[in-house]
Amino acid sequence: MIHHVPVRIDHRRPENLCDRIALGFTKTMRFFADALFRERHGHRAIVIETVAAVPGMVGATLTHLRCLRRMSDDQGWIRTLMEEAENERMHLMTFVNVAQPNLFERLLILLVQWGFYCAFFALYLVAPRIAHRVVGYFEEEAVISYTHYLEAIDAGRMANDPAPAIACHYWKMPASATLRDVVLKVRADEAHHRDVNHGFADELGGKEARESAPYPEHAAQLDAA
Repeated sequence: MIHHVPVRIDHRRPENLCDRIALGFTKTMRFFADALFRERHGHRAIVIETVAAVPGMVGATLTHLRCLRRMSDDQGWIRTLMEEAENERMHLMTFVNVAQPNLFERLLILLVQWGFYCAFFALYLVAPRIAHRVVGYFEEEAVISYTHYLEAIDAGRMANDPAPAIACHYWKMPASATLRDVVLKVRADEAHHRDVNHGFADELGGKEARESAPYPEHAAQLDAA
């Protein structure tokens, strides 16, 4: 039996204009993703995860440079953000084994990732609190998307195929694991990222961070994958 972390479907209410802008931007991106992918959940995951892996690396890089300039401690932020980036990349590598992206999706990934990286880098330079709030809202939508993915599997609209080997290794699942088990693990990861980024935004705004969803257990070594 595979242990799965319970996931809360939370929404962080915007408290000010910056929060509302972050939420509005996220909902706009959600609208286009829904229009483009509809019930093609595996393909949606591939494209979205190539973008989702960007903020953690950007945040870790700029935090690292800031700490070097100030000769100050990072309070564990750098490792947390880099683990987030790596985790999102492993989501991508998993879903590439589930749904192969077509040529259009590959071109879309190139354009969207380039544009999003430049925009998020600039945003993090001038307003890191807003940047983390945007990621928090992104991850809220990711939890909802993977919940819809689960519903499609449970309803029989998508086959519950065996889990890819790379997923079994990364999430330490048995060989008998299925796609449904993978989606549950990915959703738990996204819930954790959601709470961590909302927490970082709160800390940068001078507030105490709320309790985060449990940090899922992942494989310590990835080379065997």
